[in-house]
Amino acid sequence: MSHPIPAPKDAELATDSAAGSGLGSMRLFSPFLDLRLGDCMDLMRDAPDNHWDLAIVDPPYGIRGGTRKSGGDSKQRKHQQWKKHLSKWDESPPSPAYFRELERVTANRIIWGGNYMVENLASSPCWLIWDKAQEFSGADFEMAWTSFGSPAKAFRMSRVEAHGGVVKIHPTQKPVALYKWILSKYAEPGQRILDTHMGSGSIAIACHYFGAHLTATEIDEDYFKAACERIENETRQMDLFQENA
Repeated sequence: MSHPIPAPKDAELATDSAAGSGLGSMRLFSPFLDLRLGDCMDLMRDAPDNHWDLAIVDPPYGIRGGTRKSGGDSKQRKHQQWKKHLSKWDESPPSPAYFRELERVTANRIIWGGNYMVENLASSPCWLIWDKAQEFSGADFEMAWTSFGSPAKAFRMSRVEAHGGVVKIHPTQKPVALYKWILSKYAEPGQRILDTHMGSGSIAIACHYFGAHLTATEIDEDYFKAACERIENETRQMDLFQENA
């Protein structure tokens, strides 16, 4: 697989023609992050077997289309920046071909919303739970399927703690702390991580500080740009703070 061409120094979007995927590539100041605008299937198609050590993904669950239902949709529609996306972004979960390619290009996988996609996943003793530590109209916890054979584990953080003081740029935005916890238990610094649906970019912030090399794709240009801006701002601010401490 070809190495990505760095974007210009001002971090504007560039087309990575050498990678063969036709994806736009955003190279931020972080040496650990390779963020791409485009279809994850194009990226995986060109990758060799077991190219990434671990996939940590949060694909559409298909709960806002067909017969699957989810609470909280009317509240989410109040957020103007999400309105034009909500009608289509979560109509259906990924195809079986997605899961076949994901298994081919990664050694291990963690898939949020796996409980909606069990027909495409093998049985596993190791499910991860994000326990939101409070009852409300939506789900009290979220589940992730994993390919690991270890016991199931739970991460506990309330919605108030997870999202307090944080500007949400995506309807399914997860806290950076959740990804830091996952990386600390299932990855090692220096490993290669894949995220096929970058969304808000929380995983990128966690990988930057953990020291894991992340390749992430996002197919929606508005979400991609918003996530890149968030990632750049949060990682630069924290790095400057640490340098001046």
